Amino acid sequence: MMQIRQVEHTEKDTINDIVFIHLKTFTGFFLTFMGQGFLNLMYRSYAEYKDSGIIVAFEEEKPVGFLAYSGDLSGLYKYMIKKRLIPFGWYSLGAFFRKPTVFMRLIRALLKPGETKRNEKYVELASIGVLPNVKSKGVGSQLIDALKAQVDFSEYAYITLETDAVNNEGANYFYKKNGFVLEREFETNEGRKMFEYRYRG
Repeated sequence: MMQIRQVEHTEKDTINDIVFIHLKTFTGFFLTFMGQGFLNLMYRSYAEYKDSGIIVAFEEEKPVGFLAYSGDLSGLYKYMIKKRLIPFGWYSLGAFFRKPTVFMRLIRALLKPGETKRNEKYVELASIGVLPNVKSKGVGSQLIDALKAQVDFSEYAYITLETDAVNNEGANYFYKKNGFVLEREFETNEGRKMFEYRYRG
């Protein structure tokens, strides 16, 4: 029996499991390169900050998938820097020594929510990951349904997410299947082609 619920920042073991799922799901991605300690701090902040959260799918009381979201991504990033500047700085320094170009990428990532401010309020689906051995069980769709159910669409105009446009057919099909509509295509500073999808309740 699958259980889907919101996770509190005090549930440290569960947040460790979320980091493990992230590492299994997003191999080769920028945030994965930042390391386990960085990810742990980041997901704790999502669970802690107002208008943000993590929804987790449990199978036999063990996390098998998660979804991180925020209705105030810019505020969340400011909170992360203010509350955990020293540990974030420490983990970022380690990543910088492994790969110096990572520093500018991190700065751009932290500044991005402020640069893309919009007039309407919206919820950002920031991250969704499911363990490979349970991917055929509809866990991702259940997590998205749980997010849709708790977003007040009289307050927020839509749920948005960004994903790779190239060599990412499975993810693009998944989001369309779950009611997301392609809004725009853009390119990152690193030359990565991206799609932005939106879901309006």
